[in-house]
Amino acid sequence: MWGRTEQQDFRSRVRGCLLGGAIGDALGAGVEFDSLSAIREAHGAAGVTDYVPAYGRRGAITDDTQMTLFTTDGLIRAHVRRDTGAWHPPTDVHAAYRRWAVTQRDWGPDERKEEDGWLAREEWLYAQRSPGKTCLSGLSDERMGTLESPKNPESKGCGTVMRSAPFGLLVGWEPQLVFQLSVECAAQTHGHPTGYLAAGAFSVIVHALARKDSLDHAVQKALAMLATRPDHEETTDALKRALGAMRQGMPSAERVEALGKGWTAEEALSIGVYCALVAEDVRHGLLLAVNHGGDSDSTGSVCGNLLGTIHGETALPPAWVAELEGRATVLELADDFAMEMTQGPALHAPGAASQAWLARYPRA
Repeated sequence: MWGRTEQQDFRSRVRGCLLGGAIGDALGAGVEFDSLSAIREAHGAAGVTDYVPAYGRRGAITDDTQMTLFTTDGLIRAHVRRDTGAWHPPTDVHAAYRRWAVTQRDWGPDERKEEDGWLAREEWLYAQRSPGKTCLSGLSDERMGTLESPKNPESKGCGTVMRSAPFGLLVGWEPQLVFQLSVECAAQTHGHPTGYLAAGAFSVIVHALARKDSLDHAVQKALAMLATRPDHEETTDALKRALGAMRQGMPSAERVEALGKGWTAEEALSIGVYCALVAEDVRHGLLLAVNHGGDSDSTGSVCGNLLGTIHGETALPPAWVAELEGRATVLELADDFAMEMTQGPALHAPGAASQAWLARYPRA
């Protein structure tokens, strides 16, 4: 049973996670493909200190945030569909990712059906923001990749990690189940063990933070869970490097770059975790996470998910929140997720349901 205080705290962490990730994504979007020297030459010795234009505007998000939103949507739909007796969340998340894939090839939502739900009809999401080719190819047909038969079995790109924070917000689930769901959904596009294990580790870290654990302890929980899985070594080593870097001195862009570029799942996880661990505050951590020569939007997104979950949405820099593309949609979805997780039985049940809720999240 959720008390009012617990509900409010959880909603703040969900908002913080989704908004924080989107802000980190937007901060890195304009420098994603630039070297550190190019970033400093263009923006000064401190590098990026604010949003820079990307995709025709400041505060623009990328495919990282798009896919995170559809992950969230899929998880809500899974819980709503449970009333029908159908309970297989990977299928619902896969359907959500397929709805995202449509936004990458259609001009707009005119052809979307009622059963697609409200998020798929958000016109601003119909924009290509350098979507990962592996994500697109993994979702190009109806077959759902599984751990036994994954899509793109050689790929360990960061497209798994950058979309997986919402699994960690399933605070009513046991961490082992969160980990398993996350890795199963990652295998829908990326079949290399490091690709899906890094996603599972990230989700478990977010899960511990959403349950008010410390980040250091959350990482230790992820390491313990990884140790039980075959082929975990790359992901385990990446997390241990993040912990080791924290003890090596003052944070710097060079120390971030020593962890990798962030193009692969384990490197994006390592950089995002390191920057969150050493962050003096949300602003400091996010800027550290995007000022390097690599996949700045993905590492910024991972770091933002972590810091937002720890501190809640009121700790996010207000000017960045105000200018963020799609802020209203992110908040609307975050609040819906929090309401479903805390008050789902009041919204829908096998015998009765809010028709407004089912219009937003159809059981079909």
